[in-house]
Amino acid sequence: MRSGPKPCLPRNWNQPLSDAPSPRHLARYGIGAGILALIVVVTGIATRVSADHSLKAAAAENAVPAVTLAKLQQSDGSQNLVLPGTLQAFNSAALYARTNGYVRRWLADIGDHVSAGQTLAIIDAPEIDLQLAQARADYQTAAANQALARTTAVRWDALLAKDAVSKQEADEKRGDLAAKSALAQGQAANVRRLGTLQGFTRIEAPFAGTVTSRSAQIGALIVAGNAASQPLFTVSDVHRIRIYVRVPQNYSAQVHAGMHAKLQVPEYPGRDFDAVLTRAAGAVDVASGTMLIELQADNKDRLLKPGGYAQVSFPLKAAGIVELPSSALVTQDKGMAVAIVGAGNHIHLQPITIARDNGATVEIATGLTGQERIVDSPPDAIAEGDEVRVETAPAAAPAKG
Repeated sequence: MRSGPKPCLPRNWNQPLSDAPSPRHLARYGIGAGILALIVVVTGIATRVSADHSLKAAAAENAVPAVTLAKLQQSDGSQNLVLPGTLQAFNSAALYARTNGYVRRWLADIGDHVSAGQTLAIIDAPEIDLQLAQARADYQTAAANQALARTTAVRWDALLAKDAVSKQEADEKRGDLAAKSALAQGQAANVRRLGTLQGFTRIEAPFAGTVTSRSAQIGALIVAGNAASQPLFTVSDVHRIRIYVRVPQNYSAQVHAGMHAKLQVPEYPGRDFDAVLTRAAGAVDVASGTMLIELQADNKDRLLKPGGYAQVSFPLKAAGIVELPSSALVTQDKGMAVAIVGAGNHIHLQPITIARDNGATVEIATGLTGQERIVDSPPDAIAEGDEVRVETAPAAAPAKG
C-alpha cells in the first residue's frame, strides 16, 4: 500500500482542548511575573540609593582638601653663615690742597708705593709768597716800634725816679710799649700762618702706602676750600685690609672678637683668605636690623684690593635649626607661618621666624621642633582649624641612564 499524508479531519469547536492551561497555572504565572517585577523595582531602587550614597561619600571626600607633607631636615648643629662684605684699606687718606695756586709738577702716580712724608706734588702759589713777604716786612716794622717803645718806657721810668716827669706820663709810655709788643706778636703770628700756608704748596704722603687715585694735572688751578673739588691724591695703607660685614640680629650673639672667618673675592675663585674678627658695633641698626662688625686680613702679597666686594663665611653652631621647602610657607599679616596637620587632621597655622633664605629651602630659627607634619604647597584659602586629608607624595621616577 502507498503511504501518504493523513487526511485532516474538521475540528469540533465545542469540544475543549486537552492542552489548554488551567486557572491554577495562570495564577502561578501572574504571581511569578509580579515577583519578577518587584525584584526589578527593588533592584533599581537599591541601585539608585547606592549611587546616591556613593555620590554623597564622594562629595564629602572632595569637600576635604587633599594635602601632601613637606620633607623636613634637622640641622646637625653646624653651618656656615655667608654674608657680603666690603674691603677697605687699613688706613686711607684723601689729600686736598690747603692753598690756592697752580700745579707745577706731580711726583707720584697711581699704583706707586710712597713713604711717609714723601712729596707727591708741588704747587706754585705766588700770592702766598707775596703775602708772606709783606707780612715779614710788617713784622719788622712792628718789632722796630716795639723796640723804640721799650727804650722810651725805660727812660721815662728813670726820669720818674728822679721826679723829672709825672707818673701819668710814665704810665702812658709803658702802655704804649704794651700795645707795640702786642702788635709785634700779632705780626709774628701772621708770618707763621703764611709760612705754614706756603708749606702746603708741597703735597706730602701722611703715611707709607700706595697711591690709589690722582687728579692733579700740571698747570691745573687749585682752589682751596672748595667743597666740589676732588682730592689731588688718595694714599692707602694696604698692608692689612679691613672687612666690614653687617650680621643679621639673629646671628649677632654668635659672632665675637677673635673668631676666624673665610674670605673669598671674585678675582680669585676657589681661594680662601683668613680673616679675624677684631671688633663689633655692639648695636643693631634700626633700618637694616643688622650689626656692623669689622674683620682684618693680612695683605702682604697685595692681592686684596680696598673698595672691593667679598663673601665672608662664618662657622657657626646653630642647633635647633629646621630646614624646610620654601613652598611650605604661608604669608600672613603678622608674618610668615606654616600649616601644621594636628590631631584629627585639623590645620594649625604656626608662626615662624626665618633664619636664612636659601632659595629653594629656608632655615627656621624659631617656631618648629622638626617633628611636625607640615603641609607642602598649602592652598591659598587654608585657615586655622580646617580639616584636610593627608596623601602620600608620589615617589620620584628613577633617572634614566
